[in-house]
Amino acid sequence: MDNSAVIELRDAYVMQDVNTILQNVSFELGKGEFAYLVGRTGSGKSSLLKTLYADLPLHEGMGTVVGYSLRNLAPEKVPYLRRKLGIVFQDFQLLYDRSVAQNLLFVLQATGWRDKAKMKQRVQDVLMRVGLTGVTGKMPHQLSGGEQQRVVIARAMLNEPMVLLADEPTGNLDPDVTDGIMRLFMEINNAGTAVLMATHNYELIRRYPKRVLRCEDGKLRVITNDDLRVTTWL
Repeated sequence: MDNSAVIELRDAYVMQDVNTILQNVSFELGKGEFAYLVGRTGSGKSSLLKTLYADLPLHEGMGTVVGYSLRNLAPEKVPYLRRKLGIVFQDFQLLYDRSVAQNLLFVLQATGWRDKAKMKQRVQDVLMRVGLTGVTGKMPHQLSGGEQQRVVIARAMLNEPMVLLADEPTGNLDPDVTDGIMRLFMEINNAGTAVLMATHNYELIRRYPKRVLRCEDGKLRVITNDDLRVTTWL
């Protein structure tokens, strides 16, 4: 294993039930690195991310994420893996019957925090980091889509993860809001958190160039600079 890698897959098979989605997947994501994951709908982007946070099991090949081996990972170990990850979804997955603060406190409680004063301070800290001071008492439906996504990013940062896994985090947002969310991701990345982001948005990749990985025809490969001049690969 490369000690500088927070994610490493070697000849891994990404599967759903008995169906192989991606085969012979090999790549690394280093500490503090940012990479995009692209590919057409159904090409395996979300399945790969789900494998990395152990929502889908890894039965073939080798994989480690933040020091945990994914190969036949015991169910009781999964929460410990996820405490070191931040996961950002396109559809937010907030609890809409609870306030913003209650959404974040729920995650802290579920991941072992007990000191109420420290929990309250951590909620304030992450909301300040994403530019959302003053919304703790609001319900999710009272926020715009961009604000809800910032809450989701704040939630993902609660336990100071080594890696952020983002699945189409700007897919439901308008361009101006998308740009603000991307600047936030870049700030988080510049502070040392590795980011792997699935996206269909070529313009984002052009404006914020980073390494690009493509899912295509059951394979994962690195995109070259020549490829980046063609938009059809998205």
